[in-house]
Amino acid sequence: MGIFLVIFMYAAWSSIFSLGKMALENSPPLFLTGFRMVFAGILLLSWIFIKNRSSLKIGKKQILPLLALAVFSIYLTNILEFWGLQHLSAAKTCFIYGLSPFFAAIFSYIHFGEKMNRRKLLGMLIGFAGFVPVLMLQTGSENLLTAFSVFSWPELAIMGAALFSIYGWVLLRIVVKNQTLSPLYANGYSMLLGGTFAFVHSFFIDNWNPIPIAAGKLAPFIYGIALMTLISNILCYNLYGFMLRKYTATFLSFVGLLSPIFASLNSWILLGETPSWVILLSTAVVSLGLFIVYQAELKQGYIVKKEEQLAKAS
Repeated sequence: MGIFLVIFMYAAWSSIFSLGKMALENSPPLFLTGFRMVFAGILLLSWIFIKNRSSLKIGKKQILPLLALAVFSIYLTNILEFWGLQHLSAAKTCFIYGLSPFFAAIFSYIHFGEKMNRRKLLGMLIGFAGFVPVLMLQTGSENLLTAFSVFSWPELAIMGAALFSIYGWVLLRIVVKNQTLSPLYANGYSMLLGGTFAFVHSFFIDNWNPIPIAAGKLAPFIYGIALMTLISNILCYNLYGFMLRKYTATFLSFVGLLSPIFASLNSWILLGETPSWVILLSTAVVSLGLFIVYQAELKQGYIVKKEEQLAKAS
């Protein structure tokens, strides 16, 4: 049942790329990030306040971890993601996010001592090979923003977003484990802080006259933000936090490689973007790597140990 819940989480999460593409027609990336994250942070903290207001107190040891989580997981991840999304298709953006497992494996090795054996390395190499054809596809404004070789600046921005995103999840795992904080608490404060950083940045960069929302687009902007917040910030962010108690960050990131299939369907339905056979074929190759890594983690005992810990805790 657990694995199906993880797949459902990514199916829902993948819709954010299409919804974000639509939202960018109404507002620039910085303001969009700030508004969405502050709104989501207030919702989560209000819920905690209603349930147990005393739990909102922040200890001195929790300040720096929460600030780091806000900067990496919220602020840097989202401004890079939405800037790159302006120039890429929703499906391609989602696919590039599939680089997360490679970053997750590195960070998990550094922070948690999760070993890299030959089988896991083979799976990751197969997965990386699946990325090459998609990275060579450049269309539209991408061609005008080439950085070097086959990479464009929007692609590099999404890679950076994936890097900071997975490091944010590693930080969340550390915060939840070592600081005895719930995922709701950590996400609520980090979203509020990260959104505030984005708002301040937006104030100096965007055209606030009076606010950086396209004329006549306030209602669609609010509707889009509400839908994105419900799906991503409320449902998926917190579901991911709870899933980290059972599965490793590396494995959860590899399951996310299935997201481009859902993203392609969403972008086809919502944006009229024709599904790319290259992305779908590459997803199949990367999914093979997913299966190999999953088997390796089972054999290493990381997933089984987490299930045993949950059983003892319940």
